[in-house]
Amino acid sequence: MTSDTHAGDLLALRIDELLDALAATGPVPASGSAAALVGAMAAELVAMAARNATGWPDSPGVAAQARALAARLRPLAAADAAAFARVLDLRAGATSDARDLGPALERAAEVPLEIADASAATTELAALAAEWAAGHERADAIAAAALAEGATRAAAALVHVNLATVAGDRRSMEADALVRVAGEARERALEVR
Repeated sequence: MTSDTHAGDLLALRIDELLDALAATGPVPASGSAAALVGAMAAELVAMAARNATGWPDSPGVAAQARALAARLRPLAAADAAAFARVLDLRAGATSDARDLGPALERAAEVPLEIADASAATTELAALAAEWAAGHERADAIAAAALAEGATRAAAALVHVNLATVAGDRRSMEADALVRVAGEARERALEVR
């Protein structure tokens, strides 16, 4: 997939095609898309663990919240690819107005912040599911917490990279806070064992 390929095509790829696209010489898709998809997979694991937990009155609600987070993260994979492709095109001089680069970089930071937010929320749900799940579902909830924390950290790093010229930006501070939330939730999930 090149920067001029439609980013929406990302979600239509089979898993092996997606992995090949990530490994290709083209710059898109990249780590933001991967983080969104990892976060979505973690959310689906949380939904499965919650649905299979017995004796948990909030199980259906947590499963529904996890599915909603996965649904939120999926299109962010394509949105991140599109935002990153726009920055690359502008840096390559593909458009005539260099003033567009600032807003493009801001968009390239906003999308990963959304990914980090949804992934951190997924980590918190995973920790909750780990408390109630048993057996392999508990292991899946713990794994989901680790995956979602990783997605949060990856997306937060991209926020910082894309805002490198803006010291003390609100979005950088939000990204750091989301990393802390996700890390604490993953720790809670691990303590359940």
